[in-house]
Amino acid sequence: MESRAWHVFATYFAAVAGIFATTGVAIEVLRAVYPDVPEVTLVRTLPGLLAGSLAASTGLLLTLLLVVRPLDPVRFRLLPGWETGSTLAIATLGLLALGQALDSLTVLVRVDDRGSIQLIRRVLEGTTGPDLFAAIVVLGVVAGSAEEIFFRGYMQSRLREHWRPGLAVVATSAAFAALHIDVSAVHMVLAFALGLYLGFVAEMTGSTLPCIVCHVVNNIVYTLQTALSVTVIGRDANVVAAAVSGAVFVGCVLWVKRTAPPPPTPA
Repeated sequence: MESRAWHVFATYFAAVAGIFATTGVAIEVLRAVYPDVPEVTLVRTLPGLLAGSLAASTGLLLTLLLVVRPLDPVRFRLLPGWETGSTLAIATLGLLALGQALDSLTVLVRVDDRGSIQLIRRVLEGTTGPDLFAAIVVLGVVAGSAEEIFFRGYMQSRLREHWRPGLAVVATSAAFAALHIDVSAVHMVLAFALGLYLGFVAEMTGSTLPCIVCHVVNNIVYTLQTALSVTVIGRDANVVAAAVSGAVFVGCVLWVKRTAPPPPTPA
C-alpha cells in the first residue's frame, strides 16, 4: 500500500504542470484583451491577479477530472462529517484568528512588504463595486474551493490511505505551501501553517467540506479587509492583535478537538 503513495505525488506534479499550461493560456487571453499594456504591468493588475487565480484553480480541478479515477465523493471526503453548526463556526473562527496572528507577526518581524503578499495587497487596495465582487468570487469562492478539493479532498485523503494521518497532513501542507512559492519564503511559510490547521480540521471532522467553508470565508474576509483597508496599524497594535488572535486560535483548536468523537476502535 505505501508504494502506491507515489501516485498521489505524481498527480500533484501533473497539477503543477497543468497550472503552468492554464496560466500560459490566461496570459495570452490577457494580452488579447489588453494589447497595449506591457505583460509585466498586466500581471500586476486586478485582471492579471484574477486571471492567474482562475488559471491555478482550473489547473487543479482539471487534473483531478483527467487523471483521478474514480471521482468518488466519499474518497474525496466531500460528504458531511460529524461537525455541527457551532463546531463549523468555531473552526472557521480558528482559521481567521490564525490568519490574523500570522499577519501581525509578519508586520512585527518586518517581512510584510515582501513578495506576492505585498503585490496582492497593492492590487486589491481600494477595489470597489463589480471589481470587488469579482475578486470575492474568484479569490474567495473559486480559489478556496478548488484548493481544498485538491489538497484536503484528494491529496490528504489519498495519502492517509497509505500513511498515518499526521504524516499525510504534513506532506499535504508542504505540497500546498510549495504551490505558493514566492521570491521570499514568507508566503510559503504562511500557507504551510494554514495548511496544517486545515488538515487538522479535515481529520477532526472526517470531511473536506468544513475546510472548504473555512478557506472560502477566510479568503473573502481577507479580500474585503484589504480592499477596504481594514488592517491593524502600528507595532503595539499588532503585538496585541497577535497575542489575542493566538489565544483565540488555541481556544478554537481545543474546542474542535474536544468536541470531536473518539476514533473508531479497530475490529
